[in-house]
Amino acid sequence: MNSFYKTAETFRQGAMTLPQEYYTDPAILKKEMKNIFTDSWLCCGRCDDISESGKYKLINIENESIIILRDENRKIQAFYNVCRHRGTRICTKEWGNLSKTIQCPYHGWTYDLQGNLCGAPNMGEVADFDKIDYPLHPVAIQEWEGFIFINLSDNPADFHLEYAPLMNRFSEWNMAKLKTIDIKTYKANCNWKLIVQNYSECYHCPLIHPLLADITPYTEAMNDLTSGQFLGGYMGMKTESITKNGKLSGPAIESLSGENLSRVYYYAIFPNMFLSLHPDYVMFNTIWPDGPEKCKIDCSWIFSKKVKGNVNYHPENAIDFWDKTNLEDWDICEQSQLGIKSRKYKPGPYSGQESLLAAYDEYYLSVLNKA
Repeated sequence: MNSFYKTAETFRQGAMTLPQEYYTDPAILKKEMKNIFTDSWLCCGRCDDISESGKYKLINIENESIIILRDENRKIQAFYNVCRHRGTRICTKEWGNLSKTIQCPYHGWTYDLQGNLCGAPNMGEVADFDKIDYPLHPVAIQEWEGFIFINLSDNPADFHLEYAPLMNRFSEWNMAKLKTIDIKTYKANCNWKLIVQNYSECYHCPLIHPLLADITPYTEAMNDLTSGQFLGGYMGMKTESITKNGKLSGPAIESLSGENLSRVYYYAIFPNMFLSLHPDYVMFNTIWPDGPEKCKIDCSWIFSKKVKGNVNYHPENAIDFWDKTNLEDWDICEQSQLGIKSRKYKPGPYSGQESLLAAYDEYYLSVLNKA
């Protein structure tokens, strides 16, 4: 996608792109899964994805499958999709509705929506068997600004401490009250990090997205988070918003200050989230590796609840613009993947307009190689 112009204080002189193996080697991906995706807070969508009791969604991360659901008390829960009897996956559909229980299709072990085992056929004669000893394995879960995050670590970092730099940064958008209007899922034939790196620079915008470059002159952009797990900043806009016709596609978010009505903000949130804030909507992406040379990207658009069913608003003008832009990005990332696989590929120097890529690589390597 797009992003930011370098600032002198954040540009890493001599910074180079990552070596080939970081985009092709299954051993690197295995290490990423262990040190990054199993040990970080991962964005998994919005709370309104599962707005009613019994609704669930699945999140699949390499060999792990996670059930995220809303229980009868309207609390969001997360569990490993693993029956405690013989390990069978319980839920198989990506989205669904449960009654008051979750039943394994193999032998009928049944759990309530808090994960407690409440039914285990023919286990009565097993000595010392107690249902209380066999709940579904829980997953750490956190809600923030209407987003759902999970952490697969047995000892997850404190979310509020880790996300302290973001806690009040986006309060003007009041994102918890925005509603999902559309979700599009894409598959790209490239390493997941190429998607992240592409998002974090607009060096490519004049050639790949000329219309976007006209709307938001990237040479005037400013970064305000320039190191660590949160990277990004803002760009000024020549139009009311980033849409097909340059007009607002929904009502301007009421609590925005005057300066934010003429800006778009882009943040890469390590490891798997992009957050793009516009005057009338918020777009966010979640990125999921699917092997070393493939990935899945879920892109969602959230608007004021006033948009739904109101013929005066046209969210499709924003959605269609970014759908086209996304496809342009995935295509060029796939071309990068093909080039990186060449025996002639060697790391090349980052330009001054790619300072966030150098910052991203630095943080990525520090987490990948942690003890």
